[in-house]
Amino acid sequence: MSDQLSYVIITPYSLYKSRTGGILSRLITRTGLDLVAARMFAPSAELVSQYAEQTVSAQDPQDPRIQELIRAYVNKNLAPDPQTGRRRRVMVLLFRGEDAVRKVRSVVGTFSFDHRGGESIRDTYGDLVVDDHGAVTYFEPAAMAAPTLEQAVAKLKLWAKYSDTDGGLLENVIAYPPGEAAQRTLVLIKPENFRFPSGRPGNMIDLFSRTGLFIVGIKVHRMSTASAMEFYGPVKEVLRTKLKGMVAGKAKAILEKELGFAIPAAPEAQLGDVLGPLFGDNQFDNIVRFMSGHAECECAPGQLSAPGTEKCIALVYEGVDAVAKIRDVLGPTDPSKAPPGSIRREFGSNIMVNAAHASDSAENAQREMGIIKVGENIFRQQVDEVYGQS
Repeated sequence: MSDQLSYVIITPYSLYKSRTGGILSRLITRTGLDLVAARMFAPSAELVSQYAEQTVSAQDPQDPRIQELIRAYVNKNLAPDPQTGRRRRVMVLLFRGEDAVRKVRSVVGTFSFDHRGGESIRDTYGDLVVDDHGAVTYFEPAAMAAPTLEQAVAKLKLWAKYSDTDGGLLENVIAYPPGEAAQRTLVLIKPENFRFPSGRPGNMIDLFSRTGLFIVGIKVHRMSTASAMEFYGPVKEVLRTKLKGMVAGKAKAILEKELGFAIPAAPEAQLGDVLGPLFGDNQFDNIVRFMSGHAECECAPGQLSAPGTEKCIALVYEGVDAVAKIRDVLGPTDPSKAPPGSIRREFGSNIMVNAAHASDSAENAQREMGIIKVGENIFRQQVDEVYGQS
């Protein structure tokens, strides 16, 4: 069976209740599929209306009454707020692989009036509440996925059609009380979390949700060597100078052992001056290689800007004091010094393999978001590649 592309729509309520991480963890671990794109949407009334009409289909094995509930839910809860006109946040995830449509739908689950369990995403995060007479009193689907390949193609082409106008790095989707100034910050869930299908990326998003901040941008990103060099450029000179003392001490110990005589302080300092910058450059190359797959010296000139072989998830969080709140949950660079419960303590291994990156200032957040280009439409590229242009 050839590759398929399937989607999961995470509802505004699931986003608001910070259930995104749990939903993502289940999808990655239980489908074994490749997460190839993710995009935030603020759907227009036009997109919502067209999508709602597609939610009722004879191809869907789900009870027609459930399909009608979903159509009504989409029209009411995904459309712009009728009072304020403010658009609501929706996250769409794209999974690619063999038999992707069936696998994704199986994990998302289907509703039934006579089934109660905890196997699927909808079992855990969704709700279908009926009264003693069988009338529905509350309905929340949590996430939505296509029942068939034909439905997946049609719905993905629809969302791709609106992905530029209604999606990307969202603006004006959160209302703040007077006097509160919102801030944005960037988070990168690093490549070590994608070596094999695991719940780590979703678990980290769950921990970041403790901040009470809002996700307004998401992208599955493959950092090029050139962009990795630009992104981490500010630390290069720090590495070349900061490590001189450590390098000098190590070099002195090795030479004294090999040569059999003590090295005085002045020559030791000279060793640091000579070897420190070389060691710093080597460490910088290691960072670039870790994030993109290749250091500069390993790339042909024309390949420096090509997407790398390593995958990460880029997230933009918005809210009051966003930078400080995210950094507090992340923990210090060295996982061994991070407090219990922080992301780097829970998921990090060492200073480089430390689970995630977060901007350390509002100014750096702007710089880093410009390099990562969180609003870039990888979503539409994937849909067009697999199912043809929308």
